[in-house]
Amino acid sequence: MTALTAATTPAVARHISPSRGLVLAMLRLHRTALLFWLGLVVVAAGALLWAMGPGADAAWAEYTDMGCDLSRPDLGCDFPGPANNRYETAVAVASGLVRLLPLLTGAWAGGALIARELENGTAQLAWTQSAGPARWLAAKLAVPALLLVTGTLTLTLLHRMLWSSDRALISVTGWRAWHDDGIFEINGTVAAAEALAALALGALAGLLLRRSLPALGVAVLALLSLVYVVGELRPHLWPVKTVVTSLDDGTPGLDSLIVETGALTASGARVPIPSCSGEPGCEVRNGITHYYADYHPASHFWPLQLMETGLLLAVAALATATAFVLLRRRTGASV
Repeated sequence: MTALTAATTPAVARHISPSRGLVLAMLRLHRTALLFWLGLVVVAAGALLWAMGPGADAAWAEYTDMGCDLSRPDLGCDFPGPANNRYETAVAVASGLVRLLPLLTGAWAGGALIARELENGTAQLAWTQSAGPARWLAAKLAVPALLLVTGTLTLTLLHRMLWSSDRALISVTGWRAWHDDGIFEINGTVAAAEALAALALGALAGLLLRRSLPALGVAVLALLSLVYVVGELRPHLWPVKTVVTSLDDGTPGLDSLIVETGALTASGARVPIPSCSGEPGCEVRNGITHYYADYHPASHFWPLQLMETGLLLAVAALATATAFVLLRRRTGASV
């Protein structure tokens, strides 16, 4: 009896929730993109770790061996040696990969993640199963968003560690400042927010056009436009500080993000700096009494970061909400 019961008892089927099934199916379908993303993170992280350790040590040793750390370095110090070139190349490669990430994300989200599945009917097939359109789109956005934020913030942390640990080497290179586009974006939360905005804009483009190549192109153009507009708005996202100098001191020289410079008249009016070409008394004849500069000091880094991050996340949220509304209108009550 026991043996017969055991033989006739049906096996219990393993149940997989629809959400988990969507995630697993998506990871299998887009495993090439996943492996590419993991490879990009590994390469960028490896470059930053190398630059932070042996790369920086070799570059600084080369710099000091040339006597460039002395009070009066010779002209040869303007031309770094091979060790310094390798260090700069590693940092440039890592920074370039992080800055390229939003473009790649937008192109992939528009072309492969959404539009291709709508174009070949894979999405419609998934909607007829246990997962509806809304759950399908949520999984399509949530999984890449988690991977993008995790990887980008990891690279941001490593870049900040590099920026903090190699101050002596960075100071002698002279051309890198906290407000430079590449440095500013990667040293804070902006890079991750740009990636999320790219994902949302790409998904929206894919739903709007439902064809891979047009959606890819529109997503890239939309992201380039967004990055340009946000970059133009950046200096105006937080109140500036102002410094005023006399005519004898000349125009202010600041190691900061300069927003505006000009001249002041006796009434306090702001006017452009006249083209005097060194002519004595030219400023006085034009009624100029002082020079001024509106600028952001280094202490404004995080206020500017958070304001720009909030702006990018607002764009991402708006694009995501629009995508869900569009999907609901196209699929009706099945959402």
